[in-house]
Amino acid sequence: MAKRIGLYPGTFDPITNGHSDIIGRAVKLVDHLVIGVARNTGKAPVFTLDERVEMLRESCAPFADRVEVLPFDSLLMHFAEELGASVIIRGLRAVADFEYEFQMTAMNQQMNREIETVFLMADPRHQAIASRLVKEIAQLGGNIAPFVSKSVAERLLAKVGKE
Repeated sequence: MAKRIGLYPGTFDPITNGHSDIIGRAVKLVDHLVIGVARNTGKAPVFTLDERVEMLRESCAPFADRVEVLPFDSLLMHFAEELGASVIIRGLRAVADFEYEFQMTAMNQQMNREIETVFLMADPRHQAIASRLVKEIAQLGGNIAPFVSKSVAERLLAKVGKE
């Protein structure tokens, strides 16, 4: 039987507790999960690509035997095809996420109908968490401990000069 490879792509700038929740649930659905860290300079990330990959590898340590973290700088479907992925995992927080993801899924289906997209709803405790908001809270001196791991919080606070 072929190994089912899943791909969970994102910018992860930084990885939040919401992302970690999706990873923990996605790993139950596939034999091997690749976390694809997008370069995505269009979003002007706070962390470098290498830093984001490193934070994800730390966060995914409990699943090290089933999870791989890889950077990518290509079309998502091309990356998924290179990996031999049969499933793309996407997390949803709200209706606004669904509208965007619906459009992306339709486009991806036009490029490769063999790769399915699976949506996982964020745990209600994490539905409001967005990396963009976590960065803003950190920059303004707020408490980000409820939204990210301790090590990510330390890194982010150091980046924004609030340590």
